[in-house]
Amino acid sequence: MVNGFLLSRQWLEREDGNQDLIFWLATDSAPVQLVIESEESVFFVPESRVSDVTAVIGQSVSFRTGAVSLMDFGREAVVACYFKSQKGLNIARSRLEQKGIRVFEADIRPTDRFLMERFLTGAIEVTGRPESGNGFLRYTNPRLKPSEYTPTLRVVSLDIETSWTENILYSIAIHGAGVDKVFMIGDGTDQAANFVEFIEDEKRLIQRFLDWFSALDPDVVIGWAVVGFDLAFLQGRCDALGIQFRLGRAGSNVRWRSSNTGAERNYAQVPGRVVLDGIEMLRTATWTFESFSLEFVARQLLGRGKLVEDVDARAAEIQQMFRTDKARLASYNLEDCVLVAEIFETTQLIDFAIERSRLTGLEMDRPGGSVAAFDFLYLPRLHRKGFVAPVVEDDSIAASPGGYVLDSKPGLYDHVILLDFKSLYPSIIRTFHVDPLALVCGQVENDAIAGFRGGKFSRHYYILPEIIEKLWQARDRAKLAGQAPMSQAIKIIMNSFYGVLGTPGCRFFDPRLVSSITLRGHEILQRTRDLIEERGYRVIYGDTDSVFVLLNEGCDKKDADRIGQQLMSELNEWWRNHLETEFGLESCLEVEFETHFDRFLMPTMRGSLVGSKKRYAGMITENGDTRLVFKGLESVRSDWTQIAREFQQELYERIFKKQPWETFVRDTVDAVARGECDDKLVLRRRLRRKLDEYEKNVPPHVRAARRGEEIRRSRGLAPVYSRGSWVEYVMTINGPESRAYVTSPLDYQFYIDRQLAPVADAILSFKATSLAEITDRQLGLF
Repeated sequence: MVNGFLLSRQWLEREDGNQDLIFWLATDSAPVQLVIESEESVFFVPESRVSDVTAVIGQSVSFRTGAVSLMDFGREAVVACYFKSQKGLNIARSRLEQKGIRVFEADIRPTDRFLMERFLTGAIEVTGRPESGNGFLRYTNPRLKPSEYTPTLRVVSLDIETSWTENILYSIAIHGAGVDKVFMIGDGTDQAANFVEFIEDEKRLIQRFLDWFSALDPDVVIGWAVVGFDLAFLQGRCDALGIQFRLGRAGSNVRWRSSNTGAERNYAQVPGRVVLDGIEMLRTATWTFESFSLEFVARQLLGRGKLVEDVDARAAEIQQMFRTDKARLASYNLEDCVLVAEIFETTQLIDFAIERSRLTGLEMDRPGGSVAAFDFLYLPRLHRKGFVAPVVEDDSIAASPGGYVLDSKPGLYDHVILLDFKSLYPSIIRTFHVDPLALVCGQVENDAIAGFRGGKFSRHYYILPEIIEKLWQARDRAKLAGQAPMSQAIKIIMNSFYGVLGTPGCRFFDPRLVSSITLRGHEILQRTRDLIEERGYRVIYGDTDSVFVLLNEGCDKKDADRIGQQLMSELNEWWRNHLETEFGLESCLEVEFETHFDRFLMPTMRGSLVGSKKRYAGMITENGDTRLVFKGLESVRSDWTQIAREFQQELYERIFKKQPWETFVRDTVDAVARGECDDKLVLRRRLRRKLDEYEKNVPPHVRAARRGEEIRRSRGLAPVYSRGSWVEYVMTINGPESRAYVTSPLDYQFYIDRQLAPVADAILSFKATSLAEITDRQLGLF
């Protein structure tokens, strides 16, 4: 018996037409390969259409049918159709769908179905008789069951350097698993550190690297855009040079899968290993940065960046280093690997990936995947309740209500407290049994729980509330134990369930489901506001699951904390009693006293007296230290200049702390006008389309990018802007210009009027003044 953690999964069709499932595990000793022989693929069809199914599929695809104790959501019995291979299943599915015959769960991959039906979601206990392979153990058809095993993975960071003009490889660097290594093209006469190995040509370099990497035998490969650039480039060079790109275990080649939206290779499967891209993993773990370039993220998290003088011109500098200073290029290549490894360590991304896989059953290297995670957890439980999942009938966009936002009361306030419902949407799902199975069963039950838009939910048959309850308890344990990656993974998964149910591409999509969550949230937020105001307090804003309560005059911090705790207790008790009396339900709603703001700003909409939404700022005091919180304002928006963000933070802090601020405003305006802040005047926007697709309304960043490309073309340089690229530009007296190709003087009045003034006036309006008045008063003294 051995415990292991899932690294990769695939299915292979044999010459006899049967398919084997191949799973690789990391263990405390050697890697383990699991081979499940002759595992059939399966989908389900209505029992009444079996004869039609047989007629349509004919003799071209070998399959068999089998009786199962399952029905569809219309309560019609279904029959299972088993196929020797996934290829045969796909052919049959296509033919049946063309004839209008419903096919249930035909999109479930055989590897996923095998795991989910056994409730295997990451850690597995294997019992069987192993055979020794080349550096690994192979188990054929072993006994498997869930395990609590947590792996210690061998992780290496990979990065390559290339020539952008010749499209050839210069070097490959690896850091991790106790080694630092760079393979570089060279004749051996170059002087370099002992971690550099020179190889005379590109083909031999790649072959040498693959042999060396196989012996190193890591479990996980990490990098920055490692799939889309590094592995894709290496695959291209292997193809050109006639080399097998055998990066996987047991000498297996990298396998590529295309997305449904395009033909470009974008997903690499490396049998026996996991490939984690830093950008995708940070986004999956809900990290946000103005830019996800390695340089920017490294400086934000580590305080240092790449080993080049000009990061923006690094392609040319890399070529120059290869020609004149290969030792420096090797250090640069290796340092990128080190930066990625330290970012992963700082953000605990490996631990996050492990826990996410353990909780959802998804591959460690699968970004996103909320719908797939929902299926993995829900389908096996649905089968045990006697049902198969429905077919996605319509993938058109269907409108559903979003979170409720209360009208805001603009002003500059003292002592505002924030009360927040802990995980409101998961709480609603648990309390009111908002669940696909409960919706089906509730339609025929007399005591069903009333939802919205005609939805009724069973009190007795449900699945999702139980899944959320277990995740909720696991998160509470993780928080108590200080397991941040586990806690974050669970939070993301729980909060994704509402989004999944509201996605038309989800097989369980039904407007009655998502509306019974959001409209119940509307009801809860409005009633909570009324309850608070009945107690003599004023609610100045509320959004989805939070309310901002203005305390009465004369309160201090001690009073605020007491009132916050009291309101929290009274609201929780009221909701418990109300739900028991009104619905006969046990409340899972939980109000928390989240924050006390000493000072709080709720701004107006620009050019209006109406309060804004999803935009506010406040000052919090904790243990004698103060910190400012900005929501939706310029200080936390990457499309505003650095000068505007710094100006807002400093001005608001001065006003919140009741310190002098007029001179600071004047000095900042004067500094901008004198050209002393030019490095802080850069604007950033992303291209949502190709440059030539902007026709009628051409925004400033597109005009700047087009000017920049014209200059590059005149210099014989390749284009740099495409869909998704970030454009950095400045406003000049001749309009927007690319930051890299500024030819005109800057328009300082634009920055004063369009960057500083909106930031200042949002708070100065409550001081009965404005930036213009302050600066005009200063000019009038002369």
